Amino acid sequence: MTSTELTSTDATLTGERADLLEALGNARFFLRHTAQNLTEEQANQTSTVSELTIAKLIKHVAETESSWAKFIVEGPSAMDFDEADWHALWTVTEPLATLLDRYAEVAARTDELLSTLPSLDVAHKLPEAPWFEPGKSWSARRVFAHIATETAQHAGHADIIREAIDGQKSMG
Repeated sequence: MTSTELTSTDATLTGERADLLEALGNARFFLRHTAQNLTEEQANQTSTVSELTIAKLIKHVAETESSWAKFIVEGPSAMDFDEADWHALWTVTEPLATLLDRYAEVAARTDELLSTLPSLDVAHKLPEAPWFEPGKSWSARRVFAHIATETAQHAGHADIIREAIDGQKSMG
């Protein structure tokens, strides 16, 4: 499986947009790779001291990426979450295949936005949250880089979980 199987990208893009698409595609590939050939039980197994599972990580990353893409278009109101919303991000009731399909849809929409957004300089103030500097704004460019970084971080988490389940590693 290659990153081009996960999302459709515009082969004519160059420069930073092409670089961002490649970074997103690579991070997504490694996250999705950790779910390859898992049973439903394995996808929902907590195999480390963490409560994280591969299914939870895939759901979280898909929904978070979707929220960030909406932020680029709509601003901070797109990320209004309450405690119930946050809990739902970490509650898995869907089959793994459904989660992966949803993730592929989200990725395709994000890639389309990255490919067609008139400017990566469009910026919005971040929503109020303890983990954001008050009054700070992020450009679309910064948001796309953040999505890639967060996806890569969670792919690492998933790789550790997967290795504890059956020994499979993404690399090495």
